Amino acid sequence: MFKILSICLVISFNLIKISYADFDVKARTAILQDYHSGEILYEKDADRIIFPASMTKIMTTIIAFDFIQNGELNLNDKFIVSENAWRLSEAGYSSMFIMVGDEITLENLLKGIIISSGNDACVALAEGIAGTEEEFAILMTEKAREIGMENTNFANSSGINHPDNLSTVRDIMIMSKYLIKNYPNFYKYFEEKEFTWDRTGGDPITQGNRNPLLYKNIGADGIKTGYLSYEKYSLASSINKNGRRLIAVGSGFNSKNDRSRESTKLLTYGLTNYDLVHIAKSGEPFYKIEVWLGKEDFINVYANEDIFRTIKKRKKKLLKIFIKYDGPIEAPIKKDEKIATLNIVYDQEIVGEYDLLSFKEIKKVNFVSRIIKSLNFLIWGDV
Repeated sequence: MFKILSICLVISFNLIKISYADFDVKARTAILQDYHSGEILYEKDADRIIFPASMTKIMTTIIAFDFIQNGELNLNDKFIVSENAWRLSEAGYSSMFIMVGDEITLENLLKGIIISSGNDACVALAEGIAGTEEEFAILMTEKAREIGMENTNFANSSGINHPDNLSTVRDIMIMSKYLIKNYPNFYKYFEEKEFTWDRTGGDPITQGNRNPLLYKNIGADGIKTGYLSYEKYSLASSINKNGRRLIAVGSGFNSKNDRSRESTKLLTYGLTNYDLVHIAKSGEPFYKIEVWLGKEDFINVYANEDIFRTIKKRKKKLLKIFIKYDGPIEAPIKKDEKIATLNIVYDQEIVGEYDLLSFKEIKKVNFVSRIIKSLNFLIWGDV
């Protein structure tokens, strides 16, 4: 018999602090995502083409992290600085202040890129990995396509002025989430507030992280600022607070103050107007389903992924979940066999559908036991 079971979720929530009906961010383009559920909580012209400026450096580090995780490089490997890389430190761009012929560890170059936003460090790293910055940019664009950045082309490793270095805030958000998810041991560099480089031919130079949100008590732990005269100010940012992670990207802020204030406002909006509901934990028993003719009478089912939904605080009553299966489930049942479906319904619309799998193997009872169970069912209507 086909069954649909409804499970009610009872969730407590706080008072709403911001009216999202009137919410806006003073940026040319912006987006906000809940990291765990993947749901977009706010967007403003999010697919508009932008010059990503120094947010480009996120992909530069991703390429390096890939080489490290694949065992082709390690943090202690040294890269020799070319004149091409050094010239950027002399041209007025943000720099790590490296010198021609310096041999610099990969870890220091990464810190120079992430914390100091050094364009010279980007070129030194790019040349050390791919031979030329142009070849490295090809690797960057290929990686962008691989992870779903559909409207991005990288033309250099630093994000300095180039007509073909293009992206969108949506793509930058995808890239930011990819970095946070896949390189947790390296993502920690993005929350470091300063980096001291013991430069050749001068006193050590200490530079602070340019991400203004790191200096606020809002749970920010990354990720990268940007600026170009045409594009104005930009920021990809993330906060990790009270079990929630949000990612925001904005571009076209008119000033540094606007960038800091409006990015904080955007992230705060996500925290105060939405709640994250953890519906199912990956690999953990979720529900018991009746078994027919099995050596056990019930079997636990589970989802093979964490299932989250992000819900507006004043709309939580509209969230319902249903388990559908044709039951009782007849034995034998294999471990990890799909035996039910979990449907998530929001405001009478299915917004998610997930397989529920058997938690263990259940064998069929022997012939005599099957006869007894069948007779009981015929006589009493009960197995």
